[in-house]
Amino acid sequence: MENEIIQSFSDNFDTHSQTTDTGIEFWFARDLQHLLDYSDWRNFNQVITKAKISCETSGNKPYDHFVDANKMVILGSSSQREIQDIMLTRYACYLIAQNGDPRKETIAFAQTYFAMQTRKLELIQEQIHGLERLQARQKLTHSEKELSGLIYKNTQNERNFGFIRSKGDTALFGGKTTKEMKQRMQMPDSRALADFLPAITIKAKDFATEITVFNTKEHQLITENDITKEHVKNNQGVRDILLRRGIKPEDLPAEEDIKKLERRLKSMDKKIAKNPDRLGDDNG
Repeated sequence: MENEIIQSFSDNFDTHSQTTDTGIEFWFARDLQHLLDYSDWRNFNQVITKAKISCETSGNKPYDHFVDANKMVILGSSSQREIQDIMLTRYACYLIAQNGDPRKETIAFAQTYFAMQTRKLELIQEQIHGLERLQARQKLTHSEKELSGLIYKNTQNERNFGFIRSKGDTALFGGKTTKEMKQRMQMPDSRALADFLPAITIKAKDFATEITVFNTKEHQLITENDITKEHVKNNQGVRDILLRRGIKPEDLPAEEDIKKLERRLKSMDKKIAKNPDRLGDDNG
């Protein structure tokens, strides 16, 4: 029953949304007043004042979210009168709900609705971050396969790739070997280091690998020694870029096992597709 009421509030809330000429979504305070079951504008305006204070306290500018407006309303005698109103962003509506009378059921439902929306946003942001990391890992796999095939073609030794990649890792991680980085990250020795690296480090490895592939072809590098020198130089170059931006790749913490991440993202995709309105329900 409670979920149905929350859904009803959600539907009514979305129905009352407006859009400015520049495409910004907003709600009129007079409409929200009735949705939140406030019969008196003066009392509701006091809630808006509290919401503005909360907005400023959180480091936001109230005038970006609460914009005074006047509009004409039709009276019973068919005459019109101009009344005060306020254009509200979704964030402003959220703050009003948070500052409303908690004894009102409509306020409680509105607070629950906005909490669910916030949780949905967090999950979506988490999904985007995870997807970015997964795509970076897949891209690195492709680049390393290309380099591995190139090394085998030029040197006729498939074991050379592991050695060359390891030398590249040592250059990228400031002298720490692949094995030392695995120990540092407390990950299984049998797994690939990149499966536990953050997205930025995976992309760094991929960028260095792409340059090695390009220059190996461009300069026709055919010996293990030449390709190793090239790969070390490229990883060192990428490391220098990171260091100039204040990033030490060897100091970045390990992230979730890429295999677990892939399973979780697939599960999340199914959840979003099957029941988007309950995405924020941790018990669902």
